[in-house]
Parts: sequence; C-alpha cells; structure tokens
Amino acid sequence: MCTLLTIETSTPVCSCALSRDGEILMNKENYEGRSHASLSGLFVHEIMEYAREQDISLDAIAVSSGPGSYTGLRIGVSEAKGLSYGLGIPLIAIPTARIMASMMKEKADEKTLLCPMVDARRMEVYATFFDRSLNVVRETSADIVEEGSYSELLEERKIIFFGNGAEKCRSVITHPNALFFDNIHPLASGMVSLAEKDFADKSFVDVAYFEPFYLKEFVATLPRNKIIDIKS
Repeated sequence: MCTLLTIETSTPVCSCALSRDGEILMNKENYEGRSHASLSGLFVHEIMEYAREQDISLDAIAVSSGPGSYTGLRIGVSEAKGLSYGLGIPLIAIPTARIMASMMKEKADEKTLLCPMVDARRMEVYATFFDRSLNVVRETSADIVEEGSYSELLEERKIIFFGNGAEKCRSVITHPNALFFDNIHPLASGMVSLAEKDFADKSFVDVAYFEPFYLKEFVATLPRNKIIDIKS
C-alpha cells in the first residue's frame, strides 16, 4: 500500500492531494492566483488533519520540481522538504512538464508530440517536448516564441501545445499541425501515478540538498515609480 501527499505550486494554481494506491482521498485546489504562501500551508494542514482522523500514515511526499514560478516553487518545495524531514519519509521530485504531459497523454496518438508550456513572462515560455510514452524528445528550455518557432518539428508531425504558456502563443504558432488545449494546469492530483512509480523505483531526492529546477535565475525588480534617483 502506497499513501502519498502531493504538492503542486509551480504556476498560479495551488494544489495538494492525498492518495492511496492511486485513489484520491482528499484534493484541494485553488485557481484564483498567487496566494501559495498561505494556501499551501492551509491545504497541507487540512490534509494532515484528515489523515490523523482516519489513522492514515504517509509513505512519501511528492512535489513538483519546476520549472515555473520562482516564488511558487520555493514555497512548495520548502513545504515538502519540511514535511519529509519532520515525518522521516522520502521526498519525490517530479518535473512540472512531466506532470502536465502525463495529464494529456491520452489526447495524443503515437505520431503526436506533447508540448507543455509554462509562462515565463512576455513571449517567453518553458517548453518541453514529449512523445505519448512520456519520453523526452527535446529537453526543457526557455524559448522566445515567434513566427516560425518549432517549424521543423511541426513539419514532421502534429504537436499538442498546452499550459498557461501556450495560451499566449496560439496567435503566433499558426502551423496546421499545431493543436492547442486551453485551461490545462499542473495539478497535485495529476502527480499521483508518476509519484507512485517513483516510490516503487525508490527514486527519491536528498531532502537536505534538493533545490527546484528554476531554469533561469530569479531577478528581483522594482516598479518604476518605486525607484528613487539619488544624486550626490
């Protein structure tokens, strides 16, 4: 029997789920924006209270590892590491793109590629290409999307684009082999099958040293009206 707590905070959607042998016992999701700092803790608290009431013991914690929102990833991973260390159970890290591709694999046939896209501001996205079996065809990279992007791949086969990064690319990627699905978000409930496989394979990360896959360094900026020009 495998009981897992999964945590997903890489995009504006915040979600946590409790599962046992593939069955979702409790699921918490919020789509309203960037309140992960308060929501993730609240969701975990509610799930842990439920687990205690039902005399359920966790076998592992699984967290989405990025890329995605720097702040969101930091919050989710910190929560997961704290629980893993405090409970003395393994930590599983699953790439955000893999979670999204797993949720969409039934939409593809053997000749179709899956391309989850996570918004990286302006016309930049974190994009990864998978086949239906979730083999990586092209590793994750930060791409500036413009006319002609991915044309070589699109000439060869159909590609399903999805995720909050894909929504802004629809008007630019106009090749007839480009297919778009809206409102697809990485979710804790969508992590369960992947996390169970990693648990069975004992594919764990080191709680002390694990860091999210940010891909790009975080750069803090101030709004223009907050910048003060100090002259000597």
